[in-house]
Amino acid sequence: MGKNHEEVQLIGTWVSPFVFRARVALNLKSVSYEFLEEKVGAKSDLLLKSNPVHKKIPVLIHHGKPICESLVIVQYIDEVFDGVKILPEDPYDRAIHRFWAAFLDDKFFPALKTIRMVQGEEVQKKLVEIKEGLALLDEALVKLSKGKPFFGGDQLGYLDIALSGFVAWIQVREKTYDVKLIDESIIPNLAAWVDSLRAHPAVKDIIPTADGLIEWVRVNLGPPPAPAAN
Repeated sequence: MGKNHEEVQLIGTWVSPFVFRARVALNLKSVSYEFLEEKVGAKSDLLLKSNPVHKKIPVLIHHGKPICESLVIVQYIDEVFDGVKILPEDPYDRAIHRFWAAFLDDKFFPALKTIRMVQGEEVQKKLVEIKEGLALLDEALVKLSKGKPFFGGDQLGYLDIALSGFVAWIQVREKTYDVKLIDESIIPNLAAWVDSLRAHPAVKDIIPTADGLIEWVRVNLGPPPAPAAN
């Protein structure tokens, strides 16, 4: 039995953009795995045992050994399993991909997430912040792709996977706030990238729909907090 058919489990939820990264990486490497869905509002004993430090998803379990944090998991999958390389071979290119992946988690995602918690003018400020982040990513795509469909070139790479989990959530924000964030007239390269990503075999069968995520938010999180009274 080859490495790509060894015992692999992934603890997560279908709505998590960070779990989605791990799922895409596993699919890209054609790794068979068992998806262990966590219940909303509860942390399983296996999760707490596997990630006692952060107590959060995703967790990859390979041969009974847990690996935590989504980007660490993606790098582990790339190093351990056969198939296309996810990280670039060139050390400088690897560094640049890691830089932009850190930008996504440190700068872009917080704006995408916290917009739900603000009201009034603060919403517009968050939307501007999101649009500015997307514009930067559009420029990075031009430089890194060298005219090819993905940040990784002809194939999905590390930065493609890092960004992939946020695509459906960007569409959720578009529908919720009636705004165009992935605007082909402003960021044409990233708009084309989204289409290529959605059609990719490693992505197309697992990417959530915006409507599905919106319904999940309604059922599990409820409406955003009401503005504070003056």
